Amino acid sequence: MCGIAGIVNYKGAPVAPPVLQAMTDAIAHRGPDGEGHWIEEGVGFGHRRLAIIDLSPLAHQPMMSHDNRYVLSYNGEIYNFRELRTELEALGYPFRSQSDSEVLLTAWAAWGVKALDRLNGMFAFAIWDRTDKTLTLARDRYGIKPLYIAETPEGLTFGSEQKAILARPGASVTVDREALLEYFTFQNLFTNRTLVKGITLMPAGHYAVLDTREDTPRLKSTQYWDFNFTNPTEKADRREYIEELDRLFAQAVNRQLVTDVELGSYLSGGMDSGSITAVAAQSIPDLKTFTCGFDLSSASGIELAFDERVAAEAMSARFRTEHYEMVLKAGDMERCLPRLAYHLEEPRVGQSYPNFYAAQLASKFVKVVMSGAGGDELFGGYPWRYYRAVVCNDFDDYVDQYYGFWQRLADNKDLHRMFAPIKGDVENVWTRDIFRDVLKAHEGVPETPEDYINQSLYFEAKTFLHGLFVVEDKLSMAHSLETRVPFMDNDLVEFAMRCPVDLKLNNLAEVVRINENDPGDKRGKYFQKTNDGKQILRDMMGKYIPDTITKAAKQGFSSPDASWFKGDSIDFVRDRLLNKRAPIYDLLDYEATTGLVQDHLNGEQNRRLLIWSLLNVNQWMEAIS
Repeated sequence: MCGIAGIVNYKGAPVAPPVLQAMTDAIAHRGPDGEGHWIEEGVGFGHRRLAIIDLSPLAHQPMMSHDNRYVLSYNGEIYNFRELRTELEALGYPFRSQSDSEVLLTAWAAWGVKALDRLNGMFAFAIWDRTDKTLTLARDRYGIKPLYIAETPEGLTFGSEQKAILARPGASVTVDREALLEYFTFQNLFTNRTLVKGITLMPAGHYAVLDTREDTPRLKSTQYWDFNFTNPTEKADRREYIEELDRLFAQAVNRQLVTDVELGSYLSGGMDSGSITAVAAQSIPDLKTFTCGFDLSSASGIELAFDERVAAEAMSARFRTEHYEMVLKAGDMERCLPRLAYHLEEPRVGQSYPNFYAAQLASKFVKVVMSGAGGDELFGGYPWRYYRAVVCNDFDDYVDQYYGFWQRLADNKDLHRMFAPIKGDVENVWTRDIFRDVLKAHEGVPETPEDYINQSLYFEAKTFLHGLFVVEDKLSMAHSLETRVPFMDNDLVEFAMRCPVDLKLNNLAEVVRINENDPGDKRGKYFQKTNDGKQILRDMMGKYIPDTITKAAKQGFSSPDASWFKGDSIDFVRDRLLNKRAPIYDLLDYEATTGLVQDHLNGEQNRRLLIWSLLNVNQWMEAIS
């Protein structure tokens, strides 16, 4: 796990070592165990190392292949690298180190881009072909590791974080106003834009090639993998699915235990992290586990259930882990916001500061931590979302319904008022089209309720889950911590995509009959009937964790900010967001925006997500100004 950066000058201008040094210095937190640089004419690769597998200097990067043709700068972990190494050795390829980096480099030498299909892991890497004068950039199937790119007529720059690209002399930050509207529509970015104009995020499951021998070099991107959720035409017995899921889940966790440093696990009160901990603890005595809880003394309503420490402690006792906890309280968000905004670079999904503190806690004890991310998105953990758009007239009706739900911060009417000062800059942004474009690649035209559920699972894996991964990478690496996600094992993902919908959701037929969009008391029945999801996971995980956990309703990792923003943190919110001099009002309408904030402070509507997003963007804009 590391940080990478690089430059390709199209006209052959030599790369200045101080420039490459500045780029890697900007991401030093990603790799405190070492750094390396490689420069040849107009190409330069930089690397910051977080040593996880093969701690020796033999695994140092940038790394050159045995035949001196290829140079690699790589961030990630390839969990099946030992199997690939055995295969490559049988083909006659020698190895100097015990690292997965060398296996990746050798696999590329042996198989080229076809090596991507063989990799089971998380990665973002750059390979320079010294013979063909081509650069290849690639990102893992699911987007667990980020890779940012900036291309100009003079050349291309890339890095694990935007700050590496912005470290180049003359670089400046201009807010991408179209991306800003996209973010405030979805609390996420569905396109490859970022909030910095001119910097893009390489899409997950893609590789891109730059041939510098062309008269006008241009990076050309190709998708090599995508999610495809489908219902099987012939369904096996439920017990067979449970047995196969159990086998694949244990295999996935055990695959990701490979490391030469200490590994721990997050442990919430939920079944995903609990089951991962259960499997890992069988192989690692006194496994270290970590939980962030919340002081709920000033919370109210449903937020009174947000603290999961009791359940986590019970599971720690059950699995005999060495358990550590941190309790967050009102004021901790204000305390970490400048550092969080710096490392996050731009906000994505959710209120992510609890993740920042969780990573900070884990990093004090281990260099690698396991996370339960992905279980919900693969196995239907948010049924109340999917059910909202399962009763529809046709595909466009489905898009309209689901688009309406995913306007997480404000509806179109409020957004038009908020963005009035820069209306001319964003008037050609059609966020519904952005939403619909996500679904273009999913195979087949939906016809049945199950088809629409699979469309929703595809959409959320491509957008919401991807956003979670970008956030988790930034906030864990801010503390020089590697996060692994066993649910995103290739074999387990393939199983999940072909698992029948009725094994994930229990009440599909009843919800179809109710239809949440109908008036009257049927709306109340809808919410009562949608408290299911992840049924096959619940059945399988009963082997590992108590029924009190597997049968519990879904509880996300969220702080009680709805209460805190209008209570203990109200002065902070007022100071930052009711201030006409706040940087965010260089772009947004003050009256329209503060009116929405006041709705929350007055207790009229719960706008905690909007307030968090405004605070975060405002902090980011303050830092770049």
